[in-house]
Amino acid sequence: MQTIDKKIGVLLLNLGGPDSLDAARPFLYNLFSDRDIIRLGPSFLQKPIAWLISTFRSKKTIEMYRQIGNKSPILELTTAQAQALEKTLNTETGTQFKVYIGMRYWHPFTKNTVEQILDDRIDRLIVLTLYPHYSKATTGSSIADLKKYIQGNDLDIRYINEWYNYPPYIDSLAELMAEGINEYKGEDFHLLFSAHSLPQSFIDEGDPYLDHIKSTIDNVVKRLEESPYNYSDLQHHLSFQSKTGPVKWLEPSTEETIEKFSHSECKNLFLVPISFVSDHIETLYEIDIEYKELADKLGIKLRRCKALNTSKQFINAMKQLVLDKVKE
Repeated sequence: MQTIDKKIGVLLLNLGGPDSLDAARPFLYNLFSDRDIIRLGPSFLQKPIAWLISTFRSKKTIEMYRQIGNKSPILELTTAQAQALEKTLNTETGTQFKVYIGMRYWHPFTKNTVEQILDDRIDRLIVLTLYPHYSKATTGSSIADLKKYIQGNDLDIRYINEWYNYPPYIDSLAELMAEGINEYKGEDFHLLFSAHSLPQSFIDEGDPYLDHIKSTIDNVVKRLEESPYNYSDLQHHLSFQSKTGPVKWLEPSTEETIEKFSHSECKNLFLVPISFVSDHIETLYEIDIEYKELADKLGIKLRRCKALNTSKQFINAMKQLVLDKVKE
């Protein structure tokens, strides 16, 4: 058993989501106010335009959340991930870890979580973003936000900014994918990896997100070819979902790809939400309701891979990420 002689904090950074229908509009305002994600005109107009967008979009967004339980499940799921991670870290290391959550656009905000970390007199802090694939719009924005509140404090801080090809993460994905693939029982099917989209300009400017997504796909397909899964010749494709605004986004869209499959001989599509580590509106509404309805109309049988959530393999992957960083 490894023994570590300092009290260590672990901070999980995530997007956040509205915890009630009333929170949907202010959540959207916070999201569209972030110039790291999208620039809405000159900087002095960012917040006024964000207010307009959030006001006009809130009615549609509220209806989406109404259909998945009247709120986002992301806080409950991230809390469950944090609790499971804290338990396994403390059990397997014999020292005291405390796992915190900091959200970018809704409660608990990173600013308030930093205040709690400082009150708890944490000596060392491991920052783990819950975005395996680095982008300035996700990890970059979350880290920049954290640094505004943590600077000037005497803390040993270590960052885990990307882990898209980390073997235990790949293993956790492969396990859930294999569980879903087994349901086809010999039927022909295609894999569709659906990633959260980004403006094409981000990639053109050097953002590594797309390369990271492709690397994860290559690694998990290779893992599925190995024991104990032994799935060979998997037909797989990549598409993008959740675009907003008039700028050019990564293509093809998931909707377009589903429509394309309606013209093929194979009518079984296994959709893997590759850039998400827990269920939220993109999986529960966009995929499970919108895309499934589209697929049904087109004669396609669409199944979705389970989200990582609190799967044992995924919690183990996070544990290993933290312990690897502690040892550096």
